[in-house]
Amino acid sequence: MSLTSLLPTNWGIQDYITILVGVTAFLTVLAVWNTAIVRDPMRSRIKALAERRDHMRAGFMAPQRRERRTQREKSVGIMRQVVKRMNLMRSQSSQRIVQKLAEAGWRSKDSVVVYLFFKLILPILVGVVATVMLFGLGMFDLKPLMRIAAAIGSVLLAAIAPDILVKNKTTKRQAEIRKALPDALDLLVICAEAGLTVDAALSKVAREMAKSCDELADEFSLTAVELGFLTNRRQALENLSRRVDMPALRGVVTTLIQTERYGTPLSQSLRVLSAEFRNERLMRAEEKAARLPAVLTVPLICFILPALFIVLIGPAILKVMDNFVHMNM
Repeated sequence: MSLTSLLPTNWGIQDYITILVGVTAFLTVLAVWNTAIVRDPMRSRIKALAERRDHMRAGFMAPQRRERRTQREKSVGIMRQVVKRMNLMRSQSSQRIVQKLAEAGWRSKDSVVVYLFFKLILPILVGVVATVMLFGLGMFDLKPLMRIAAAIGSVLLAAIAPDILVKNKTTKRQAEIRKALPDALDLLVICAEAGLTVDAALSKVAREMAKSCDELADEFSLTAVELGFLTNRRQALENLSRRVDMPALRGVVTTLIQTERYGTPLSQSLRVLSAEFRNERLMRAEEKAARLPAVLTVPLICFILPALFIVLIGPAILKVMDNFVHMNM
């Protein structure tokens, strides 16, 4: 059997040329595709080496992290023993301290122990150091009454230093939450219109806001978890307003509570709140811009105007002085 007997008898030379051109075009496209998708073999090797390096780094860092955690637990354990011996955790103000630390973003039990420890030890330590420096070493040339006043003032400053730190942390945290709240409400509106429940919407918004505002994402995620396991859902929402003592967030919590209780439309209420918060943020920015000229008055008088006077009047004064020198000569 010859090869020509396997071919169709009714095909002409044009049919064979067409098939040959088609096969050639297919091979050409295949060659171009293989050339285009060819990858550098070093890239996969570099990626494998990077993954291996990450695994090795994790292996080396794990003992260090465990060691740091052990040292921190030991230090916190010592602080806890001191606090327990002084019965500071059983005082009536401990709940208020827990509330203040929660508003600052520190909700662990160790934070309460560290706060109470430094609240107790810091005035004693600073008082001893100030007494040694002022009376023992005589580092500052002060009168006896001034030395006593300086020692007492340093002790009082050390006593209120933890409260100042917590207050500053709370203020900064509330400012970050206030800036990110309108965007979070817009996301809540989208989630509510998509048919998600309140806890699912809060979880989704927390995941989306984790990069832009970690504080608000943390609060929303914690509220979503509390909505899932607390029997009273209103208590979970009230815990959010208790942790973040802000009028804007209290309005959001009130809206969510009304939605849970009466079944009011959530998206419309949140959209109104978002518009109000955006207008409030715009008014606050305009207020800061309006105060800017008054704030810049002192730097303008102290730093800019003297240099401007020197540049403008300096050459004329020098010229007048030269004229007087020539007249005397």
